[in-house]
Amino acid sequence: MGIEEKINADVKASMLAKDAKRLEAVRAIKSVILLLKTSPEGLTEESATKAIQKEYKKRKETADIYTQQNRPDLAAEELAQASVMEEYLPKQLSDDEIKSIIQTAIAETGASSAADMGKVMGVANKAIAGRADGKVVSQLVKSMLS
Repeated sequence: MGIEEKINADVKASMLAKDAKRLEAVRAIKSVILLLKTSPEGLTEESATKAIQKEYKKRKETADIYTQQNRPDLAAEELAQASVMEEYLPKQLSDDEIKSIIQTAIAETGASSAADMGKVMGVANKAIAGRADGKVVSQLVKSMLS
């Protein structure tokens, strides 16, 4: 079952279950999928994953802003949507797995200082391919090269 069929089935299931919170999040994903279908690049599993990841990240950042502004009600709503979107993303890597990939990337590029961070990030991001947050990867690369 492709991502589009899965989303459509989940929209229907959420409607039948009268789960408004889940329905809102799944409809947001469906909206992104429909936009991808009409885009020149078309809908692929990879493009769908990237788009869902972008929406997930938006929800997390918005929740952080609401938390800073002392609006826990709105933050909770954003986090609920993010948790639904997380179900459609690949399993995230642990810090140890990320460090292992970074060490391999450092060995491949022959990096020795923080000046080589760009080379290492390029190789590491290809290997990680959306299974970890870019900020976390960047911080780990920076700490391992210094």
